Amino acid sequence: MTYGEILFRTAISFVTLLILTRLLGKKQVGHLTFFNYVTGITFGSTTAEIIVNNHITLLQGISSLVLWSFMAFIIALTGLRSVRTREILDGQPTILIKQGKILESALAKQHLNIDDLSMLLRNKDVFSPEDVEFAILEPDGQLSVLKKEELLPATKKDIHASVTPVHRIPTELVVDGKIVEKNLIKIDVSAVWLNQQLKKAGIHSLDQVFYAEIQLDGTLYIDKYQDSIS
Repeated sequence: MTYGEILFRTAISFVTLLILTRLLGKKQVGHLTFFNYVTGITFGSTTAEIIVNNHITLLQGISSLVLWSFMAFIIALTGLRSVRTREILDGQPTILIKQGKILESALAKQHLNIDDLSMLLRNKDVFSPEDVEFAILEPDGQLSVLKKEELLPATKKDIHASVTPVHRIPTELVVDGKIVEKNLIKIDVSAVWLNQQLKKAGIHSLDQVFYAEIQLDGTLYIDKYQDSIS
């Protein structure tokens, strides 16, 4: 296989993989389940074989990727319609701790020991099972932890504090000195308003702005190029 052939295979494989992962959606990219994780590994290993293995034609390799993607898509679609299929593919959450008590049978079923559990708890800033109301092992291997009521931080609702309704999330309006037009439209503000806000902050050119973001309260966060930090 010549150097040019390798480059050509790499380019075609890259584009194919990009298209297929986009079609399969964010769940696949995020490896939310073990099945997604295995599919991702298969994509990577198959693509590597396509690039370097001259016993596999480019058409054979791309066909394998497309077929695997099609099968993964069908399985995912079936899972949307069937609870039983979701349970088989994704598994179910498993309660490992209930009301501060470790469920040894659940640990054994998931092939975890107490050291594994302790590590997962520490990753959630919990250092004793006694502090836990529920600890649930999710299908993706992550541990969800609900602390006991007395250990939970107080919320505004708990202390009856006034709450300001949130009408928007922080949204970037300027990136690298350029206005993000689609975000202006999304939050229904104009470039004129943006420029007025920048002038109020002493900025007279977008070239001075590295990043600008509208905040929850409607104010503008601005980060300039070459900030002076004392």
